[in-house]
Amino acid sequence: GRGNSQFMNAAFVVNPVAFRTVPYSTYGAGFVLLEGTEPIFSFMAIDPVDHALDGPTNLYGEGVTLAAELRLPMCLMGLPGHQLIGGTWSNRNVPDLSRLLLPPGAALPTVSESWSLYWNFDQYLVVDACDPTRGWGVFGRAGVADDDSNPLAWFLSFGCGGNSPLCGREADTFGMGWYYAPASNQLPGLLLGDHGQGVECYYNYAATPWMNISPDVQILDPARRGVDTAFVLGVRVNIRL
Repeated sequence: GRGNSQFMNAAFVVNPVAFRTVPYSTYGAGFVLLEGTEPIFSFMAIDPVDHALDGPTNLYGEGVTLAAELRLPMCLMGLPGHQLIGGTWSNRNVPDLSRLLLPPGAALPTVSESWSLYWNFDQYLVVDACDPTRGWGVFGRAGVADDDSNPLAWFLSFGCGGNSPLCGREADTFGMGWYYAPASNQLPGLLLGDHGQGVECYYNYAATPWMNISPDVQILDPARRGVDTAFVLGVRVNIRL
């Protein structure tokens, strides 16, 4: 449901410190260990090149990305939650961020690897006594990345969400969150400031059993210099046929 029925901002959908090492769409192989129906540990070896517009050609020709996650169920005061730690590493050559400002025609220097480490958690604070799958709670993400190759030095987010606590609106969901994303110290100061941050709130209204309407508001303070704070309003409609 992330991105489709929950938050729209990518900062609340995934941990963005992994964006440098994990492409949007690619090929690879891996495995997942389950406990019941829940994933506990996963490992993948994927092509570090994006293949959104082509087929599986020259796979691993520019290196490999290794990604692993450990996700453990937790119980705090009788309420369910999860703790997740993960990491990525890639040996693909990527631009050296400290040397982006070069004379015209000069070759862009590269570094031979990049990495990221991250931690996520979610914890219910309230669970419906009649339905243990309903409730609401808090969540958070934190991560660090290779300062020489990743535009993000580190990342932090926190928020709350889940099923609506309003009487009679148990099928509705909501979420509100804040993120903070400092830029790499290696980036030239002419390109970016020291950080970007933002907040997002949404309410997913179950209008019918087959249609949900989600008003959404975001306030975004970008890291790029000279760009004003943005106030973004949106509405998402999901229809199940």
